[in-house]
Amino acid sequence: MSYNSKSLRAEEFINHEEILETLQYAHKHAENIELIDAIIEKAKQRKGLSHREAAVLLDCTIPEKINEIYTLAEQIKKDFYGNRIVMFAPLYLSNYCVNGCVYCPYHAKNKHIARKKLTQDEIQREVIALQDMGHKRLAIESGEDPTMNPIEYILESIRTIYSIKHKNGSIRRVNVNIAATTVENYRKLKEAGIGTYILFQETYHKESYEKLHPTGPKHNYAYHTEAMDRAMEGGIDDVGLGVLFGLETYRYELVGLLMHAEHLEAVHGVGPHTISVPRIRRADDIDPDVFENGIDDNTFAKIVAVIRIAVPYTGMIISTRESQSCRERVLHLGISQISGGSRTSVGGYADNKPEDQDSAQFEVSDTRTLDEVVCWLMKLGYIPSFCTACYREGRTGDRFMSLCKSGQILNCCHPNALMTLKEYLEDYASEQTKAIGEALITKELQKIPRDKTREIATDRIKRIAQGERDFRF
Repeated sequence: MSYNSKSLRAEEFINHEEILETLQYAHKHAENIELIDAIIEKAKQRKGLSHREAAVLLDCTIPEKINEIYTLAEQIKKDFYGNRIVMFAPLYLSNYCVNGCVYCPYHAKNKHIARKKLTQDEIQREVIALQDMGHKRLAIESGEDPTMNPIEYILESIRTIYSIKHKNGSIRRVNVNIAATTVENYRKLKEAGIGTYILFQETYHKESYEKLHPTGPKHNYAYHTEAMDRAMEGGIDDVGLGVLFGLETYRYELVGLLMHAEHLEAVHGVGPHTISVPRIRRADDIDPDVFENGIDDNTFAKIVAVIRIAVPYTGMIISTRESQSCRERVLHLGISQISGGSRTSVGGYADNKPEDQDSAQFEVSDTRTLDEVVCWLMKLGYIPSFCTACYREGRTGDRFMSLCKSGQILNCCHPNALMTLKEYLEDYASEQTKAIGEALITKELQKIPRDKTREIATDRIKRIAQGERDFRF
């Protein structure tokens, strides 16, 4: 079976032999300065790299060239995303699951984990708690259980989330991270108004995948890996990829991840909207030390930098799995979205209690409140953005990518970020956070290049202070 990025068969667009050849090629050229320089020069064109070129940069062992890779990743991040960081929170609806995934405490054989499924009333309480923090964008999560968590439950939950308006709060974008499903169900999710459909591959290594998923519908490698094609066939044009680093060798996973991105571009004309980079974490009966492929923070930073260079237009997400220090480092290298104030247990927000590890999917490393995270970001010079304008204005899929690639997206993203930050400061921020934020907005308004746009943004920010809400370019 040969490699074919345009194939709709998983084992052809994620081709094992091609990955092995790529890894051999990268290892052979890890110190080839001439080739590495040529790849870096190509990357400076901001049009991305092939999986093979990216693998060479990942394997590069020359210190000064590694520094060049980091410097370029940081510059590309600034070119496409400026100093904006999009904020979101996960919302766990149910941890009932029929799969046997050996790295997840939701696996069906775990008989002592506290199982829970939120009612619509409980979802309302969770959403109000999230709105009271200041969140506008959620990623809903659910275990795979056709009886307990059918698509009808997910759709009803989405309707509930969008319907809740509490004080000045509202959830303006619901991203969905649920198990691989049918084209018909993806069509229903699209009609429900979801933002991005997110599905982590966990591992692209087929043999390892089947061992890590010994039972349940997720065992089917091809069905899972081909899910994004079905999602796009169902009309969802923003999809999010990701692997769980630590299950297989990180070099194999990076190549597979980029091959998947290339496949989406080749077949659908648009690559992934986001790429997530979670690392395996301790949870209930899961000990991450039993997995032999864990990666240290330096390797993790290099992975983030190489992904940013290889797919410059794609958003990159990091969650509260990672510590404050780790998150701070990779923000510079490519991350554009982070979670804040997260709970990974079902019903964890409304209870407002310490995270119940018996029902959490993984241990949270960054336990700060959303306000503390927002304040921290601004002290680092970033603009915490609660913007959902592109999704609500129909700038998704190839429309978003064409704007992003041309640089035009920056003409609306920067002022939109400032206006949503102003909303947060007025409605939710502590006094310290508000003072830092007001100074940041005043400074950042001056960076808007178009006089007319700057005038409109300035006027709208004044109107937000007077009580108006939800402006967007």
